[in-house]
Amino acid sequence: MWFYNLGIFFIGLAIKLSSIKKAKAKLWVGGRKNWRTNLTAKISKLTGKKTIWVHCSSYGEFEQGRPVIEALRKQHPTHKIVLSFFSPSGYEAFKNWNGADVICYLPLDTKQNAKDFIEIIKPDIAIFIKYEFWLNFLFQLKEETVPTFLISAVFKPHQPFFKWYGGIFKKALSAYKLLLLQDENSGKLLETIQVKNYKVVGDTRFDRVFDILNAKKDLPLIDSFCVNNKILVVGSSWPKDEEIVIDAFKKLKENHTRLKLIIAPHEVNKESVAGIEKLLDGINYTLYTNPQNIESTDVLVIDTIGVLSQLYRYATATYIGGGFNDGIHNILESLVYNVPVAFGLNHYKFVEATETLQLGISKEISNKNDLFLFFDKIMADENYQSHLSNEIKNYMQSKSGATQKIVLELNSVLV
Repeated sequence: MWFYNLGIFFIGLAIKLSSIKKAKAKLWVGGRKNWRTNLTAKISKLTGKKTIWVHCSSYGEFEQGRPVIEALRKQHPTHKIVLSFFSPSGYEAFKNWNGADVICYLPLDTKQNAKDFIEIIKPDIAIFIKYEFWLNFLFQLKEETVPTFLISAVFKPHQPFFKWYGGIFKKALSAYKLLLLQDENSGKLLETIQVKNYKVVGDTRFDRVFDILNAKKDLPLIDSFCVNNKILVVGSSWPKDEEIVIDAFKKLKENHTRLKLIIAPHEVNKESVAGIEKLLDGINYTLYTNPQNIESTDVLVIDTIGVLSQLYRYATATYIGGGFNDGIHNILESLVYNVPVAFGLNHYKFVEATETLQLGISKEISNKNDLFLFFDKIMADENYQSHLSNEIKNYMQSKSGATQKIVLELNSVLV
């Protein structure tokens, strides 16, 4: 534990030093300034029967936990919900979300911070999302006998629990009343280290994307762009993704004249949009925020945020970015519309990527020719496209319902 605490100290120091130049680190540090005073003031204004504490690392983990939080709010309207984030990308995006009573940063994981934080909020239950293993917080929760759950969890062989040096992390797993897992492989891994306090319930992200599907928004500009055409949608792309997709699109247009492309980059800023525009040299394109000849243009660049998840419903096929960087982004937002999806090589952290590849309803690509061949077959063969769509629909429906199973377990503490 001494080495862990030393590591936490250096993490905090490194973030403070980087905050001098980096905006995200500055938000991280500033958001935790006077946290005890600020959190105490927020908590003191609340009334409620019980306090539910939910912790997410960042944006993606919140989206994973959101269906559970919303279900708990609906079932227990008189309970208080405290939502904490580790990363500014999560906190800044959802700090004004009305689904929680208090939204805050999680202080650095020191023993004193953990003790003070838990004393201030006095949780009746603690819920961590997916990969959150802050040891001082977990041991403090265990000491104070607060029922603690890890939901939508995934365990992989590279994690410290399964290494010779991971004894303290393995011990921390005993702080959880129950580990609610996404998949059977995670359970098998836990069995190898004699951890048995788990249940396999599935992935709440499937329920989340079905919620998005049912909350359809009108997008008249997209309607005008897409009418009577086949559409490729590229979501959360990085420069390498864009290079591959645009080259493949040029070749696809030779075979499919009624084909259009929508590109929504992961980073929406002047540099990323300029990079896409350079790659589109010689192609008729327009920007979402400044549309020109929308019905006759071939490529639409989404230079704003907040519309991507709704774009997939227009797609004949999709490409999800990140596979040539740190990892692919959420392919479920596309699959929920029964649309076949392609992505780059770095997808091994994601169970749904592995499963859909095994089922033949998604495609791993390593270059523009791979992408061209996959998309060309979909565009040219309606029977193949229909087959993929039906198989995707069956897969997605088979995976829904994790939220209900998780809430049932949580209610054993809350009712």
